[in-house]
Parts: sequence; structure tokens; C-alpha cells
Amino acid sequence: MTKFEEGAWVLVIALPLLVAAFEAVHRAYTRIGERLGLGRIPEPPHRDRSVVIVPVSNLSLLTCEALNAATSLGDEVHAVTVCHPDAEDRAQTATMERDWAQWNPGVPLVRIASEHRALGRPIAAYVRGIAGPGTRVTVLIPEAEPDRLWQRMLQNQRGAVVAHAVRRDTDAVICRLRFRTS
Repeated sequence: MTKFEEGAWVLVIALPLLVAAFEAVHRAYTRIGERLGLGRIPEPPHRDRSVVIVPVSNLSLLTCEALNAATSLGDEVHAVTVCHPDAEDRAQTATMERDWAQWNPGVPLVRIASEHRALGRPIAAYVRGIAGPGTRVTVLIPEAEPDRLWQRMLQNQRGAVVAHAVRRDTDAVICRLRFRTS
């Protein structure tokens, strides 16, 4: 018993726990490898219909860059904006629609109504409505990236909210386009 108290407990208790943990990790990697088809030759790539959805909240150089990237990625591009029912937001949406029509980027602007001030769930619902068999949906989230770390902390988290909701509720591919402001 004195040997147990002096450190043999490490061998008796900790070692089996470590072995069990390593076995669990090994099983997890084996399952992941099976799902990825490691060690097998996959079927040849094929082309699906490709739709790219770009959430936008205003017109800017960031919006332009996102649409440039989106048109390069997909067959079809939809710019979506989430609208709220309050008067101020309706006015902003009307201004944006007017400016969008004047700019005419060749991409339709889709209004998504949201009763609550939610952003992620309405976009995820729109993605679910577009997705179908033989359609690959990509959500391209444009984000400004300031050059200083302290400025990044001031950024809103809209991109993260949209990415989380789309990842949770759909099978869409998520791309985050970071536009450096330096």
C-alpha cells in the first residue's frame, strides 16, 4: 500500500486512462478517414449547378469585390439583403434598392424580410429554399479586415453570425472574403 501512495497510483490509474484516451482518438481518426474515403479512389468530379449567395447591407467597394469574386465562382449569383419592418430600416432598404438599380451590377438584389432583427436565420432559410439536388450553394460573406488588431476588435460580428447559422442549418459551402483596408 505504501508503494501505491508513493506514486504507483500513477501507473494503476493514469496509465489506463491515457491508453483509453489514445484509443478513443485513434477510433475517431479511423471514422473520419472512412468518411473521407482515404485509401480509396473517389469517383471523377462532376459539375453541378452553382449558386453563390452574397449577403450585402450597403453599396461599397467591399460589395463590388464580393460580387466580382462571386461571379467568378458560380453560374448564378444572388445578392441578398435582410430587411426589418421598422420605418428607418425600410427607408435604408429603399435607398439601397434605388442605388442598386442605378449601379446595375448585373446581379439581382433579393430582399429577405425578417420580423425580428435576425440576420443569420433568414439567410439560412433562403439558402435552404435555393438548394436542391444537383445544386451547389456557396455563401460568400464579405468582411472588411482592418490592418490593426485593436481595430479588428471594433468590427461587428455579422459575418460570424451568418456563417454559424448557414453552417448549422444547411449544407452550403461558406466562404469568407476578407477585404484588407490597408
